[in-house]
Amino acid sequence: MKRNIVIAAVTAAALVGGGTATALAVTGNGADGEGTATARQADARETGSGVQDDDARDDDAPDDDGARVSGDVTAAEAVASALRHSPGTAVSVELDDQDDSGPVVWDVDVLGDGTTWHSVRIDPGTGKVLGSYTEHEDDTAEVRAALKGATVTAAEAAEAAAGKGTVTSVDLDEDGTSKAWEVETYKSGNAEQDWRVDLTTGKVTADKADDDVDGDDD
Repeated sequence: MKRNIVIAAVTAAALVGGGTATALAVTGNGADGEGTATARQADARETGSGVQDDDARDDDAPDDDGARVSGDVTAAEAVASALRHSPGTAVSVELDDQDDSGPVVWDVDVLGDGTTWHSVRIDPGTGKVLGSYTEHEDDTAEVRAALKGATVTAAEAAEAAAGKGTVTSVDLDEDGTSKAWEVETYKSGNAEQDWRVDLTTGKVTADKADDDVDGDDD
């Protein structure tokens, strides 16, 4: 369900070459003047935080969970900050280390009006918005249908699972009949764990699918 803007690859190329890349980003009527489709200058040297718009990750690389859990801003707080910047419904939040070499950021996906999605990056140390982009998705109706009748938000799901460890991601599972928030947590010295949070009750249960995969690996 995690969705990211296709400006990432162009910006990553600029980072490698030390230059400036230009990409087209379709934006909505945001409060910061992001009103129309515009050619954005994506210069990583001007972000002030070294944020890289590149979440193409090497699945074979070691997953250093300890390095990803940093900063004082929780997943729920990152969602709140993103919603102040781009009002709507938060559908996912992830502590993203992007290419395993840059600094981590909270990446929050917000469903706005119509088919508009906002991807908002939050500084995990200060809670400040580092940047945002807007896109349109075809599966918006399915997401809205999955959330219909839900009383537990992504932020509340993160808070519900916080007792299991430090929450590193929350994502809506809108597939199948058992729809829920999928939450990942991390505890020092332990592997990352997956949980499911009920959309109406907030009940936290272990992700059986994840347990089955772990069992197959053994």
